[in-house]
Amino acid sequence: MKYNSLGRTDISVSEICLGTMTWGSQNSEADAHAQMDYAVEKGVNFFDTAELYPTTPVSPETQGWTEDYIGSWFSKSGKRRDIVLATKVAGRGRDYLRGGEGADAKNIRLALEASLKRLRTDYVDLYQVHWPNRGHFHFRQNWSYNPFTQDRDKAVANMLEILETLGALVNEGKIRAIGLSNETTWGIQKYLTLSEQKGLPRVASVQNEYNLLYRQFDLDLAELSHHEDVGLLAYSPLAGGILTGKYVDGLRPKGSRASINPDIGGRLQPLQEPATKAYLALAARYGLNPAVMALAFCRSRPFMTSVIIGATSMEQLKLDIGAADLTLSDDILAEIAKVHRQYPLTL
Repeated sequence: MKYNSLGRTDISVSEICLGTMTWGSQNSEADAHAQMDYAVEKGVNFFDTAELYPTTPVSPETQGWTEDYIGSWFSKSGKRRDIVLATKVAGRGRDYLRGGEGADAKNIRLALEASLKRLRTDYVDLYQVHWPNRGHFHFRQNWSYNPFTQDRDKAVANMLEILETLGALVNEGKIRAIGLSNETTWGIQKYLTLSEQKGLPRVASVQNEYNLLYRQFDLDLAELSHHEDVGLLAYSPLAGGILTGKYVDGLRPKGSRASINPDIGGRLQPLQEPATKAYLALAARYGLNPAVMALAFCRSRPFMTSVIIGATSMEQLKLDIGAADLTLSDDILAEIAKVHRQYPLTL
């Protein structure tokens, strides 16, 4: 396992991060503990969660269970200090999370205190804003995205309030570093500018979707990442399981994500099928497991800090973590580039 610096902090994270969003819906507490045990054994030191989790489906009845499972594992294992722990405060829109008010001074404090209690810890290594209050194009919202309805002054004021609150929590020892999620280039840069102007904590990372079928981060976000040292924490590196090939030709395996969420959050639709099949054929030509190839590709990107994997079985987890051992050849990367040129945007 290799490790990367988290932004400009002194925190070092494994290039494979253990995602947790199925714990409490598709996975039991015992499953979660087994996954954490195995991941740590294989060198993973980075766990990512959120106050919202589990998902698939998102539910007010199960909200917070994922953090509970991590907290019980910390109590049982005594390994809190060995783990870089990331969690998130929700943006606007979930009524059962403090009335859906989103991230502001009051709600960040309330959310963090609740998370710390569930996680059975007194600090979080990386605290992230799950999605912007002002709106964004992630979660397949790009088709109706309209930033021209946003109030610039209100958006910037909210960002400053978030930074000031997070800065106070850093000073109180409850947070070590801060990050964003589902953010835009303008949003990240505005946070960076405000932190420099006001002497507030600097954004260390951004957690956005990235995979062979969805590569928006390759453009202006990559430029920002390079110049500002804001690394990507890639979620959905297998496009919700699509890149494993399990859903080709209309298949819906029992217990899979698509059997619960039919279109996998808008990802599973006809336009992605030709590209998916092309990547599956490419992996087969080189004798590679397609999931391992997809994860190794994400690891190869120069802006990547860590790739967030998620598994509902130990077999999947072992396969995904094993991707840390694969370095793709220049020939394979060139073939991937050809497929991407043919199918540049499929999700």
